[in-house]
Amino acid sequence: MEASMQLRNVSLDDKYILEDGSAFMTGTQALVRLPLIQRQRDLAAGLNTAGYISGYRGSPLGAYDQQLWSARKHLASHHIVFRPGLNEDLAATAIWGAQQIEHSGAAKYDGVFGIWYGKGPGVDRSGDVFKHANQAGSARHGGVIALGGDDHMAKSSTVAHQSEFAFVDALMPIFSPAGVQEFLDYGLHGFAMSRFSGLWAGFKAIGETVDSSAVVDLDPERVRPILPQFDMPEGGLNNRQIITEFLMLEEMLHRYKLPAAKAYARENRLDRVVIGGPERRIGIVTVGKSYLDVRQAFDELGLTETEAARLGVSLYKVAMPWPLETDGARAFCQGLDLVIVVEEKRGLVEPQLKEALYGLSADRRPQIIGKQDEVGQELFPAYAELSPGMIARALAERLKISGIDEQGQRRIDDALARYDRLDAAAAGNQPPSMTRTPYFCSGCPHNTSTKVPEGSRAGAGIGCHYMSLWMDRDTSGFTHMGAEGANWVGQAPFVETPHIFQNIGDGTYNHSGLLAIRQAAAAGVNITYKILYNDAVAMTGGQPHDGTLSVAEISRQVHAEGSKRIVVVTDEPDKYPSDYGFAPGVTVHHRRELMKVQRELRETQGLTVLIYDQTCAAEKRRRRKRGTFPNPPKRAFINERVCEGCGDCGVKSNCVSVAPIETEYGRKRRIDQSACNKDYSCMQGFCPSFVTVLNGEPRKSKPVAEDPQSILPAPDLPSLEKPYGILLTGIGGTGVVTVNAVLAMAAHLEGKAATVLDMAGLAQKGGAVWSHLRIAEKADDLHATRIALGGADLLLGCDIVTAAQPDSIAKLERGNSKAVINTYRQFTGDFTRDPDFQFPTDELKGRIEGGVGPNSAYFLDGTELATKLMGDSIATNLFMTGYAWQKGLIPLAIEAILKAIELNGVGVEMNTRSFHWGRMAAYDLSRVETAAGPKQKIEKPLNLEETVSDRVSELTAYQNARYARKYKALVDKVSEAEQSKVPGQTTLAMAAAKYAYKLMAYKDEYEVARLYTDPSFRERLEAQFEGDFEIRFNLAPPLLSKIDPVTGEPIKKEFGPSMEKWFRRLSKLKVLRGTRLDIFGRTEERKRERALIDEYWKLVDKITSELTPENHKFAVGLLSVPEHIRGYGHVKLRNLDIAKAEEGRLLVAFENPNTAKFVQAAE
Repeated sequence: MEASMQLRNVSLDDKYILEDGSAFMTGTQALVRLPLIQRQRDLAAGLNTAGYISGYRGSPLGAYDQQLWSARKHLASHHIVFRPGLNEDLAATAIWGAQQIEHSGAAKYDGVFGIWYGKGPGVDRSGDVFKHANQAGSARHGGVIALGGDDHMAKSSTVAHQSEFAFVDALMPIFSPAGVQEFLDYGLHGFAMSRFSGLWAGFKAIGETVDSSAVVDLDPERVRPILPQFDMPEGGLNNRQIITEFLMLEEMLHRYKLPAAKAYARENRLDRVVIGGPERRIGIVTVGKSYLDVRQAFDELGLTETEAARLGVSLYKVAMPWPLETDGARAFCQGLDLVIVVEEKRGLVEPQLKEALYGLSADRRPQIIGKQDEVGQELFPAYAELSPGMIARALAERLKISGIDEQGQRRIDDALARYDRLDAAAAGNQPPSMTRTPYFCSGCPHNTSTKVPEGSRAGAGIGCHYMSLWMDRDTSGFTHMGAEGANWVGQAPFVETPHIFQNIGDGTYNHSGLLAIRQAAAAGVNITYKILYNDAVAMTGGQPHDGTLSVAEISRQVHAEGSKRIVVVTDEPDKYPSDYGFAPGVTVHHRRELMKVQRELRETQGLTVLIYDQTCAAEKRRRRKRGTFPNPPKRAFINERVCEGCGDCGVKSNCVSVAPIETEYGRKRRIDQSACNKDYSCMQGFCPSFVTVLNGEPRKSKPVAEDPQSILPAPDLPSLEKPYGILLTGIGGTGVVTVNAVLAMAAHLEGKAATVLDMAGLAQKGGAVWSHLRIAEKADDLHATRIALGGADLLLGCDIVTAAQPDSIAKLERGNSKAVINTYRQFTGDFTRDPDFQFPTDELKGRIEGGVGPNSAYFLDGTELATKLMGDSIATNLFMTGYAWQKGLIPLAIEAILKAIELNGVGVEMNTRSFHWGRMAAYDLSRVETAAGPKQKIEKPLNLEETVSDRVSELTAYQNARYARKYKALVDKVSEAEQSKVPGQTTLAMAAAKYAYKLMAYKDEYEVARLYTDPSFRERLEAQFEGDFEIRFNLAPPLLSKIDPVTGEPIKKEFGPSMEKWFRRLSKLKVLRGTRLDIFGRTEERKRERALIDEYWKLVDKITSELTPENHKFAVGLLSVPEHIRGYGHVKLRNLDIAKAEEGRLLVAFENPNTAKFVQAAE
């Protein structure tokens, strides 16, 4: 490593303030920079213009408004107004208005250029205004670009989208950029063309471009629009003050405006020949993202531009796919034998090209293929997406047919053989047993608000609550945004169902959903709208509502629409002042009453409305960090010895912060304090193990003071003879995409080229994140931003679950790829519904090792180490990055990486030290483990003798020594029978040892009291919390608790610290257990618990007398059935019924082992 390296002088504001040179930015940030450049160019041309930006957020443009807000000072200094629209078509109408200022008589500027933005469905809903505004015309010194955000693979959408044809229908020319640089280049041409032709310019944006990052050239002279000579009609093509002849406007569109757009494209040579040559035989015409795929396909086939030209292959890149500039296209196709049109989704360029060449004689007209091949079979599908491999195969087959030399043939054969190998591996790569499906955030209001009473169903809609479709929420069906519930208007007359609930988010309500409520009222159907007010547009990043929107305002609006009853359900019913301004008749209820309220509403005829008011959990977390939201000094804690592992807390809360903890006495529950957003609904689980901790904060590890970097040697870094691919995987919301942003900035600082593509989808909801980083010596070496099949040199897995998914493994090539994987067990939402869900660590490791080959994968629990070393789990990602760098797997100098961390400006010291600790872990893991301190205690499984000894001790404390001797006698009896009938086996005796104890040590009131007075309880509290805290207990004492009239379940109450005194007294009364003086023993639950012990003894008698080698495994199953008898009260009794049914099945198998084996084999 060099002693010092000359790095570029860079700041994060370069993307907005540099007037020349280069800057690293995302596609979204380029769209922020674009209007700044336009204003500068207008000033240079003597024009005093302004800018107006409006639209509505949605993936892949979900973060555009946030970037605009963060750049507000730059926008303001350039006279650019950003004002989000209430919805897409109203935003477009406002931009149309900004084009008309010259006719207002009081214009402050020469013109206003406009940018509209919206997700694909927003393009559809804005078709009316697009047609009107495009027909009316843009301003002479204004111009409009309409950004259509398309989700080709429906990763965060309910429909895969392609906006081009909506733009065509509105007669709007379309620009299709292939990367970040072209957002600026085509954007400037878009404004110029819009001004010249009087048309609005459609502008395609997809995740591969918007969510990618690259170094862009900011040379102010890079784009120099040329206005063509054109025969303009009287009055020109721009908007006019008075419009009365609408057919004349249609004529203008077709006779002048569209030809003017084509003339502009022709004069400025927007479409260009990228690869030519003297002996051209095969021509490829491509557009947008598909151009990157074609270039990547060339690379995979080993075709440089020179080699492609030598083989007779030429390449034509279309910038404006509609209307196609046909003069240039015809010139490119002249003399070719075959033209391959490569475009994603439905063909737009291909039919125009065929029409343009139709009139040529057969000897001058090349064959054109694209969506179909030469014989009419599918070649490039009109659905999903294209891949470089798909394109490479199509090109290779035609090169072989056209005749190439031996060297070219060998290169292509080798490439195809590699593709066959990778395709075969990908085809056999099925999803593992665990996937990271997006889920409600920890403490999300929707965990509670989306529940409906038994016998009812709910409709889904657009927003976070859509995810209830894959949860146990009796939710089905959905609509497009703003139509929620209107589908029921059509269903209701034809079904027996009398009523439904309809979920609708407050953002959707504000956008357009109120009209659907009005429709439901007009139709007179029985429906309850559940307006989920969480005070943010949560699905796209927590943006504020556009305009004011309060619970009181919503209540008044729906009252005016004719709602028969309006209720507010909230976690804080006391927060509304008496003069809050609710509509007449509104009642307010605590969320505990949700089911009762919903039962009443479903019996009410007509339209009813339930407003569920609870702030978005993720937004709470953000605001608390900024100090703008109350942060109650209250935490939930679970006493694991009291916990039965029944999972009722997960069922009640649906919260991913309720996590498992494995103990000697089985799987219990714990609260992940780092993820908990203080919703507290988990405390409603019917279990006495929950403790409220007041004025205590989670005890954080103090950062280790030692600095390891001074003793670390420099590794040999990878070569950049070819582009280097790093696939980073992680969990949304953990800062994982920051890592590749830092590394890409480091490449920029070094003068290297880098591209980043973040593929998040619904990842912000705890889903999977993939971030593709490609590094090269120069920009010309990088084409596609996405890593191709087998193209990842390094898999940096900050989450082992995402790293083991098929999308990750497919990017690996056995023998060439390496992997660095964090093995921390971060459970998914599956655990909330399946208390026995097992984290498949070995399976996930095996998949990754299979993808990279032997000795090519490094596994370590980076989260545990980084958290202990740095005091915060957020340090994990840079820790793993440092590990990978020290292993020689990241081709960047350490000076550049450290400078990039500094430039990022967040947690600089912590991230720098975490990076170095990760390096040390790669160099000397034991030293890092020592510095981190003792590992989290992992209970070593006890053998049979140790288990019995432990349980004898426990039962003695539980009751007395005589009680414990009864237990030991039973286990001895089972052990003797097992050794007699199945020598060498101990699994049956172990089952008896564990589960006879479980039944005998049933947790009655005396035992719960004893476990709370045990010193270990206080020790665990002190280990997890610091400060002068006090505790309270959440209990439902059997003789004191009220019964919920709706559920029939006892209602828990919170008891203060004085309860510890009562616990001490109660624990001493264990001598009354089972006697006539045991008042608690008279309940149905206690009677059943005592009966279970007797039944177990009888079962043991039967098993020991009838045991054979053939029925041994069924005997083990029978004696293990108590594992599933978990919980307290009604929860335990419900689980008991399930366990007894399983016992019955196993008993039949035990008595008929040969038949059972046959049945199992058949299954």
